Amino acid sequence: MRRASRAFVFACVLGSLGGGAVGQIFQGPDWKESDTPPPPAFDERRLVPIEMPSYMTLRFGVDPNTIVITDDGLVRYVVVASNKAGGATNAFYEGVRCATGEMKSYARSSGAGWEIVPNPDWKRMALMNSGYTHALASQGLCRSGAPRASVGEMVRRLKNPVQELE
Repeated sequence: MRRASRAFVFACVLGSLGGGAVGQIFQGPDWKESDTPPPPAFDERRLVPIEMPSYMTLRFGVDPNTIVITDDGLVRYVVVASNKAGGATNAFYEGVRCATGEMKSYARSSGAGWEIVPNPDWKRMALMNSGYTHALASQGLCRSGAPRASVGEMVRRLKNPVQELE
């Protein structure tokens, strides 16, 4: 079993035993973010749409082949934003900390390669103007303060979003 998978099996077992234990694993004072790999390649043809309010002028989708669950409780991915009328497309390489409700943007692309964000910081999703990260986290990436058990489960949830009672 891969190292990342073992960590999340352990987290899921703890979560089923005691609710708050999962969040403590990924947000305690000893938590340290793993090294961030370079932005992965993405393909717009593979995008799984993120459900957004109909008044939004942009549509968002995540390439499922870029979703990675790390040992430290992060979910990293590439999300693509495009104008519903056509034209401009932008991609973002980001990470979500389900335990704390935060996100970090590592790199951006407007089609001419990746531009690395200098000194990226964790930001509370609830305080951000853009709701796509929160929608992505709540529709598929996170559950009960931890990443879902597998990338496959995340993709299934994104393709068929349902509201869960947590």
